Parts: sequence; structure tokens; C-alpha cells
Amino acid sequence: MQDSEAFHGAKLALLVGDRLVSILRDKDREIPYPDMWDLPGGGREGDESPEACVLRELKEELALSLCETNLKWKRQYVSDLDSKSATWFFVAEVPELDINRIRLGDEGQAWRMWDVARFLRMSNVVPMMQTRLSDYLAEREAA
Repeated sequence: MQDSEAFHGAKLALLVGDRLVSILRDKDREIPYPDMWDLPGGGREGDESPEACVLRELKEELALSLCETNLKWKRQYVSDLDSKSATWFFVAEVPELDINRIRLGDEGQAWRMWDVARFLRMSNVVPMMQTRLSDYLAEREAA
């Protein structure tokens, strides 16, 4: 499936050099992966595009604004459980980021910048985020 019309959400790996911006999910046991480190992003609203969805979520969750031109890589992932359930994964690499601009929104307990290698080894990270980031890094290295 490569259809930007049929998706339910989007996530963003925001890379600043060899560091990655991450959000600690709420502890609420009603949500998937509570109390685990995740990447900015979330559910689609209305008929917004994947790009609009991920950029809106970044603004809501961390008060950061990027342009679509900052999104350097994207891939659609389809759920193993439901072939009609798709999400988009984006990567933006920025040379620097003023961390003083970051403000945690209404969701999440905290935000943090992680060394990418460490993030990929951590046990308390939403697993598919590690896999998807690894996909990007492997493709980048091969290019």
C-alpha cells in the first residue's frame, strides 16, 4: 500500500546531528506503550495529508514548527494485524535546534534528546520506532 489517502497517523524522527528528539509517553494504561519513549506524531485529523499530520503533531507536542521541505525521508508502514491500517514515518535532519523553543504540550511526561545509537538500544522505547529509524539509517548509509 502506497496511498497517502488511507492512513491513520504519522511519526517523525527529528535528528539534530547524531541526536534525536523523543517524548516520554503518559503512564495511562489505556494507551498503547504507556511510559515508554516515543517519537513526535499522532493521529490524523480530518482529511489532512501525512505531512500536514506530522507537522501539526510536532507543533502540538513540542511547540516546534518545521516546513514540509524539512521532511527528507518518508515511508508508509502497514500494520501486520490489519492491512488497512497504515501510518507514515518521516525523518527530518536539521543542523541545529534551539532546545529553548521546545515546550511539552498536553500529552507526554517529558521530552529528551537522545544519542541515536543509545535510543536504538534502549528497552523502554516503542519498538516499531526503533525499527523504522533503523530502516532510514540503513537506507541513508547505503546511499
